[in-house]
Amino acid sequence: MHDTPPPECRLTPEQETRVALARADLTLARDTDLAAADPAQLITLVESLRGSLDDVLELLTDLAM
Repeated sequence: MHDTPPPECRLTPEQETRVALARADLTLARDTDLAAADPAQLITLVESLRGSLDDVLELLTDLAM
């Protein structure tokens, strides 16, 4: 076991913005009444979530390097 705490990871303002946008997309998806949404809205929602997921995964990859 390690007794030292892990190093702090500080995000740049750009990275914080990327995370905030992903969180906003997730909040919108959670607040959307999926049963009342028309197919075009659902497609837009899914594509937005895909883009956010891709961006956050890229951010994690960048941070891990």
